[in-house]
Amino acid sequence: MMAKRSARVLVRSVMALHFAIAGPVVAQELSPQERQCVERGWRATTVGAADLDRRVLWQGPRGSWSRGAILVLHGGSGRHFQFCVANVGFLEPQVAFTRLALDSGFAVFLLDSSDRPRDNEDRPCGKVWDDEVRTRPNLDLPFIDRVTAQLIPSVRPAGANPALFIAGLSSGGFMTVRAATHFDDRFTAFAAVSAGDPYGWHRVCEKGMTNRTDVHGVGYDNETRQIVSQPGACRAGAYPKEKPWDRGSGRAKPIFRLFHHSNDGILDVSCTEKLQTQLLRHGFAEEPAVRLGGGTRGLANHLWQDAYNTPLIEFFSRR
Repeated sequence: MMAKRSARVLVRSVMALHFAIAGPVVAQELSPQERQCVERGWRATTVGAADLDRRVLWQGPRGSWSRGAILVLHGGSGRHFQFCVANVGFLEPQVAFTRLALDSGFAVFLLDSSDRPRDNEDRPCGKVWDDEVRTRPNLDLPFIDRVTAQLIPSVRPAGANPALFIAGLSSGGFMTVRAATHFDDRFTAFAAVSAGDPYGWHRVCEKGMTNRTDVHGVGYDNETRQIVSQPGACRAGAYPKEKPWDRGSGRAKPIFRLFHHSNDGILDVSCTEKLQTQLLRHGFAEEPAVRLGGGTRGLANHLWQDAYNTPLIEFFSRR
């Protein structure tokens, strides 16, 4: 009974914050997993952006935000709450990451993707970030803008470190790169996990191309026209089909670090290598990548690994 009452109180506080940020909306009930996160000290809110109501879970460290705040973007078909509650074993490294971040003095903001992205043929792509450059307005950049420019300043305690960081997995890693290059003077550093070049690929979101039901179709490299899971899919001598990079502010460029596995069977290592090359060509400084090896090529190597957690937090902590 006490948990239900707390959830109702939380929804009311969520709506008050949402009204201040984006105007009135219909209250959204917390999911069971969001309630589990709340029981672990996380706070839930809703942010309006691009005509969508977007979910955020956040928590500050004990004491001041001595290191700043980290935005975390989950992978395709994932949810934001998978970084605060692990109901299956392969999510445990993600939850361990946010625990380590909080223990290290970072506030953590978990953002939830929508299920509204569509490909160039107007087919629905499912539960992914809007991680491809298109002629239409992006769905997720306004969301990230609202979180960084309005939500975080409204809850940041006095005297806190104002530094902002962003990290993401897979589709969230592609979107991390897009956000960090678009808002280049807003983030101090960024980390992309199992990710490639958002300006150099495209999705074909045709249902039935894979056995997944919540994400449709596959991604292709713009240069080779190969599916990005194929060996060498993103390896090319030049990049004439690269889409124009966002101009950014021109005032600053955050440093980056890439995290990936050489036997990733979902996004070939050549695609992460292409991302590294393109970021350096566009003037972004790098801290050497963390590349794991061994094992058999496959899905498991695409997931967030325990071995990423300490070097990622150390990378952000040095900034």
